[in-house]
This record gives sequence, C-alpha cells and structure tokens, in this order.
Amino acid sequence: MFTGIIEAIGSIRSCHKTGQGMQLWIESPQLDFSDVKLGDSIASNGVCLTVTATDGDAFRADLSAETLSRTLFADYQRGQRVNLEKALLPSSRLGGHLVSGHVDGVGQIRAIDKTSDSWELWLSMPAALSRYIAEKGSITVDGISLTVNELTQDAFRLTIVPHTALVTTLQQARVGSRLHLEVDLIARYLERLLQDKTPAMAGVSTDLLRARGFI
Repeated sequence: MFTGIIEAIGSIRSCHKTGQGMQLWIESPQLDFSDVKLGDSIASNGVCLTVTATDGDAFRADLSAETLSRTLFADYQRGQRVNLEKALLPSSRLGGHLVSGHVDGVGQIRAIDKTSDSWELWLSMPAALSRYIAEKGSITVDGISLTVNELTQDAFRLTIVPHTALVTTLQQARVGSRLHLEVDLIARYLERLLQDKTPAMAGVSTDLLRARGFI
C-alpha cells in the first residue's frame, strides 16, 4: 500500500522488451535506497512495481503484459521521468489516502490554468470510472494523492499547489498529457457491498450508507 505522497522523482535509465513484458531500470539520486530490499514495492507513476535488483541509486523491475496493457509504460522511453514512492510502513504517516498502486485507467489533461499561487487542471476520465469519482473525494494521478474539486460527466478539476508541482512530474504537464488514474479504494468496496445480495448484507443500501456518512 501507498499514500500518494511522492518521495522523489526518478527517470528510466533503460528499458527493453522481454517477450510480452518489459524489464526496466529506474534511477533516482533523491530516493533513499538504504532500506530497499529485493521484493519490495515502489510505486512508479502510480504503478506498484516489485524491486528485482538494485544498483546504487537505481532499481530494476519486470513489467508483465497485463501491466503494459493497462498503463502507459509501453510508451515510455529512456529518460522518462516518474514519480516514486516506497511502500507504506505501519509507522508511517498517512498524509494522502490509501493507494494500492493498481491503475484503473488513463486520463488526459484538457486544460491548465496557471495562476500566481496554484494550477487548475481539468482531466478527462474513462466513462467506466466516473461512478467512482466524487467531488471533494480523493483520486490518484500518476501516483499523486489529489482532491477532486469539481466534477462533470466526463472530466474533473484538480487544484495543484506550487509545492506539489515542484516535487512531482506535474511540473512538466501539458494539455494533452496522459496520466495514470486510480480511484479511491473505498468507492470500489462500497460498490461491491451494494451488489452483495446475501442475507448478511440485505440491510445495506445507498440510503443507509449516506445516513452513516460513507457517501
């Protein structure tokens, strides 16, 4: 699990196809590798990758065909910059929200309005994800925990404060940029509960969840 609070920016040192998958090295002098072990998880642009080797300030990861089909990594090249976050520890502060590192879809930046103290970004979203996104709810964009400030049928607005732009790859965002999206885990589980028709869940309804403050 992750929090969506980016620890460092890395860049792809090398990448090559391995059958239907891909093997890549990601380097980051900013990231503390002193406690990184083989088998650890590091979120890279919001994608949970398993460390298969380390080399100084870099780590190697193997991406499956499934990961490549659901993310933008198949299009990434050497030098691509990525947001990095090591897996959450039990003693860590949960500064963002619970993030699994499993990308649900890809959004595209429609508009960027830069003011003196913040950026306003409008992102499109796949139709299948719209029901999981709520105004003032949390969403993960390229691994960054952000708050949805406005919502339409097929897009949502984010406010990016200067610090977030400075310490993440959003500093290079442009209209047309495509980004990984992960919806809030709570929304996923609430939908599953509402679909459960077993006797034990018979009393769970949208009205009940709303009355208890879940939605």
